Amino acid sequence: MGPLDGSVVNLALPTLARHFSVGVTTVEWVAVAYLLTVSTLLLTFGRLGDIVGLKPLYLSGFAVFVVGSALCALAWNVWALVAFRAVQAVGAAMLFAVGPAIITQVFPARERGKALGLVGISVSAGLAVGPTLGGLLIAAGGWRLVFLINLPIGVAAFILASRILQLDSPKGQRFDPFGAILSFVALFPLLLALSRGQEWGWGSTRVIALIGLAAVGMAAFVIVESRVSEPVLDLGLFRIRIFSAATVSALASYVVIAAVLFLMPFYLLEVRGLPIAYAGLLLTPIPAAMALLGPVSGAWSDRIGSRVLSTVGLLVSTVGVASFVTLSVDTGVLGILLRLLTVGVGMAIFQSPNSSAMMGSVPRHRLGIASGMVASARNIGMVLGISLAAVTLAVRQPHHLGEIAKSLAPEAASAEAFLGAAHDAFWLAAVICFAGVLTSLVRGDGSQPDTPLGAAGPPRGPQR
Repeated sequence: MGPLDGSVVNLALPTLARHFSVGVTTVEWVAVAYLLTVSTLLLTFGRLGDIVGLKPLYLSGFAVFVVGSALCALAWNVWALVAFRAVQAVGAAMLFAVGPAIITQVFPARERGKALGLVGISVSAGLAVGPTLGGLLIAAGGWRLVFLINLPIGVAAFILASRILQLDSPKGQRFDPFGAILSFVALFPLLLALSRGQEWGWGSTRVIALIGLAAVGMAAFVIVESRVSEPVLDLGLFRIRIFSAATVSALASYVVIAAVLFLMPFYLLEVRGLPIAYAGLLLTPIPAAMALLGPVSGAWSDRIGSRVLSTVGLLVSTVGVASFVTLSVDTGVLGILLRLLTVGVGMAIFQSPNSSAMMGSVPRHRLGIASGMVASARNIGMVLGISLAAVTLAVRQPHHLGEIAKSLAPEAASAEAFLGAAHDAFWLAAVICFAGVLTSLVRGDGSQPDTPLGAAGPPRGPQR
């Protein structure tokens, strides 16, 4: 429901702009409000899952998501829709934050990677099917149907989850309200600055002030969380080498995926002039590969551990991303597909074993926090990837245009300048991906499957 809803609504933005008679910069808040709300609440809801229980929070997530979807369908103006999208995002954050924790608690270590890989199929399928389904829904019943379709799915999911899930009860832990507030203060202004920096200007007063506020919030968050006994984010988890290394690698992987998926539509539509439906079809190898190979890679990791597979997967993706620097205006369709497929296969090999390593390395009473970190790495990495790619284009495209403007016709010069800037962005993405390879290598021996959950607790510092 989450990935599908995000991709469907993105396609509906032009329709919403026409319906509400607003500009692009206004209607974009329908997507931005959802992204910011989800990303800033994941850690808080992950921790709440450990306190109130995973099942109650999961059921609440479906209920809030359904209510938010119904309100979105009833929106009377664009700002009402933005507000109701935030309500919808609260429910989505609950689902995202505790989903991996539920899988980890239910499945034994020998099946955890495969189970997480199967969940990955739904994520990849949602991303792949979303644009097509969105077009059909809008054509059949208008933009309100995009939100109404969530109601029967959400109600059915709520009923099934309430009947099927049998999970451990919480152990009387306490909530840290100050940590939750400070995590919001640290993340919200940072993600807002990153998502709107291109529009507002990276050197503008608003962006600089937001980044400064985020830095202060992050410093305060670390200080508070290091001193309370039951924090929103247990910083002691980062003393676990597998957890900290896998988190950094996950962040790097999502930065790369987002950068590639941000840059390629511009190349296909603006440089190559392909029809939008054809361009969308050419971008399916990444989610398709992740859907098909994710469970296989997860099952392998249950047998041989996560280190080898995660490292090899990111290395393959590094090669794939680096190959994009040879893209030209004449690159054939097969060449484009092979590059995208290489990135997709590498990410498919990497994701499930890496997520399994993160979730399997923490004690059972910290599963919610770890689950929130898995989801946070995905959301923050996607925002960072888009922002880095956009900044690189904004900075480097004028430079390349200045070098070639006198030797080419204006249209050809513009295309070549974009390609030059895109090549710079792909190089940056390849470097980040290779950094993820290095952090994956240092996660541990990896010659045996990861230690079963709960077999050994994390290395603990002095009791606070």
